[in-house]
Amino acid sequence: MENASKALIIAGAILLSILIISLGILIFSQAQDTINSVNMSEQEIQAFNNKFTPYQGDNVRGSQVNALVQAVVSNNQSAFENGETTTKGITIDGNAGVAITPPTTAQAANNVSVKKLASGTFYKVTFSYTNSLVHKITITNK
Repeated sequence: MENASKALIIAGAILLSILIISLGILIFSQAQDTINSVNMSEQEIQAFNNKFTPYQGDNVRGSQVNALVQAVVSNNQSAFENGETTTKGITIDGNAGVAITPPTTAQAANNVSVKKLASGTFYKVTFSYTNSLVHKITITNK
């Protein structure tokens, strides 16, 4: 009888330790995903933003805006392919008639058609940042 109670205590301790270990692994894997997506160095953040910041301003020509839109489309496609759409995908909106959101499916990533803006027209281009990364670009008519 005494051996049976000790066996039950040992079995309970083993089950409890398995539960604690699996909980630790679960927390670690969730934290690792967060660390991988947010932990970019200053140089990486600056390199990412430098692809877009030359286009920022109050008097940006339509041809420059078209180049910016193509850079955003290219960035969103590569971010989708790398599984980083939530951290590196960029949204474009505003009243200029161009709207882009990061793709959510492979079909959306491959089938992006964007309206070309008139090259002689001027636009205002502003950026919004999330975690120091360009996250949203607003293009408005001047």
